[in-house]
Amino acid sequence: MLTVQDITLFYGAAQALRGVSVEAKPGEVTCVLGRNGVGKSSLMRAIVGHRPIAGGSITFDGREISRMKPYDRARGGIAYVPQGREIFPLLTVRENLETGYAPVARRDRFVPDEVFEIFPVLKSMMHRRGGDLSGGQQQQLAIGRALTTRPKLLVLDEPTEGIQPSIIKDIGRAITFLRDRGDMAILLVEQYFEFARELADRFIVMERGEVVVAGGKAELEGDAVRARMAI
Repeated sequence: MLTVQDITLFYGAAQALRGVSVEAKPGEVTCVLGRNGVGKSSLMRAIVGHRPIAGGSITFDGREISRMKPYDRARGGIAYVPQGREIFPLLTVRENLETGYAPVARRDRFVPDEVFEIFPVLKSMMHRRGGDLSGGQQQQLAIGRALTTRPKLLVLDEPTEGIQPSIIKDIGRAITFLRDRGDMAILLVEQYFEFARELADRFIVMERGEVVVAGGKAELEGDAVRARMAI
């Protein structure tokens, strides 16, 4: 589904990514782990088209997309939930969800029932402004908005950051539900090790813009990965 091969990325003269490779497959959760400032979010921005890469390739659904505009990647099936959620605070929950209609065909311009099955609280808040929701509810809204685009690849950048434990569990259950459907690849940036260990089918750990460890679920059980995430 998604293959990122040896990509490099710069912010001016500063190199943020150094030959990074990662894969995400349908029916799996791929976790990108590491401390703050190691390039995890830069990798996500490169994948969704918010930052241009200087080298390497990004292939999605059999197409090379490295030069494709972000809106074309969204139309192709890539949905992004950025760090910080970035919902529209003055729009209602309904209106926020409806912004997900932009990349989909007219026949699909409705909110899928699964959004409310996964996050039932949103159904009771459809007329409330996004800015009036708690941080955890806003995170659920941001994920719901992404699902409204009918993605083949869901990119989540630290969805547990600043979220209360009860909603972290809700988000974990939602990710598990979407993974188990088998038709969606999920790429998850995470610093909360236990959350990642519970969900990941495969993972990479980044340091200083490079991948330093990669593996499957079994390798996450050791102390080596946990040590590389410690502050």
